[in-house]
Amino acid sequence: MKHQSIIVTSVMAVVIFGLSAAAWLKAPDDFSDSERRELEKFPKLSVEAIGDGSFMDDFESYTLDQFPFRDAFRRLKAETVFGVLGQKDNNNIYVADGYASKMEYPLNEPMLDHAAERFEFLYEAYLQDAENIYFSIVPDKNYFLAEENGYLSLDYEKLIGCMKEKTGYMTYVDLTEHLELEDYYYTDTHWRQENLTDVADVLLDAMGAGEMAELGADAGVSDGDSVGTPVDGTENSSLQDGYEVKELDLPFYGVYYGQAALPMEPDRLKYLINDTLENCIVTSYDTGSPVEIPMYDMEKAGGKDPYEMFLSGTRAVLTIENPQVKNGKELIVFRDSFGSSLIPLLAKGYETITVLDIRYVNSAMLGQFVEFGDQDVLFLYSTMLLNNSLALK
Repeated sequence: MKHQSIIVTSVMAVVIFGLSAAAWLKAPDDFSDSERRELEKFPKLSVEAIGDGSFMDDFESYTLDQFPFRDAFRRLKAETVFGVLGQKDNNNIYVADGYASKMEYPLNEPMLDHAAERFEFLYEAYLQDAENIYFSIVPDKNYFLAEENGYLSLDYEKLIGCMKEKTGYMTYVDLTEHLELEDYYYTDTHWRQENLTDVADVLLDAMGAGEMAELGADAGVSDGDSVGTPVDGTENSSLQDGYEVKELDLPFYGVYYGQAALPMEPDRLKYLINDTLENCIVTSYDTGSPVEIPMYDMEKAGGKDPYEMFLSGTRAVLTIENPQVKNGKELIVFRDSFGSSLIPLLAKGYETITVLDIRYVNSAMLGQFVEFGDQDVLFLYSTMLLNNSLALK
């Protein structure tokens, strides 16, 4: 018995001191690919930081982020939580029906108020001459997944009702009845572009651009050669609703894949193309000067977040010009990341679409980039953003 105790103690000592040594000797990582976030850096040492306790708090966060074999321990913890302890979630991440998601609860009405205040500022500052202003809310996949699997969920009816009441100067276009769980990725937050053609048509019809969109669809599909080749040089394609559906020959590990820390099958990322989209000119103004960018950024398709291939991800101000449409119609879209994959499908109905993301540009500065007039205007925001709207400037 004594020998066994010595062996156990020795093994534990080796593990503890070994991990401690590894923690101090290994170079700190700047970014976690699996969690899609920057990791904590070693805190600055100062008398003030030690005195108020902030140094130790920051140091604890640093050691947790920089712990050796961190991803392996995260997976072990997740599998223990779900498989051994039988818990339904791990740090608010759950998996149901093969879909990973993060619980969004409770409804945060002050955040709805903040979003409504930002929208009202935009209306009063720029949109007084706009006759046609529309608003659509994109439900996150918890709308279809959470409640029926026993997880806490937002009161979506109340959220939508509150926002409609606070934005009475807009025409609300309901998208919920045109969406289902299968329209979302298994491992990511977002929806699948290849499943959104009907959603785009609903919006175009509501905004009076559906007839021109039907004419644009007659342009047919392209051969796909000029879009660009995926980063590994291969792709699959098929035809659907006047588009060619292309599939990247790379696995798509969404944001919830890393956060869940569980073995899951990756998604496949697809995108739509036809002659109309190939001929569109996309211009970004984020640098202050116009820079032409691709509709689908193949470099970002092979990056940390492949979903950023749609309209090059986080862009504050950009335009999409469609030379095949001559109806004089222009559209301004205020959006979050869900709009990145949907907005290209609206291009068939407009000569010009201006895309604005007020998470990355202050609302008060928009007049420097956009000449507002009688354009159609669409506010397109997800329930996730509206319930956590502090990012709106």
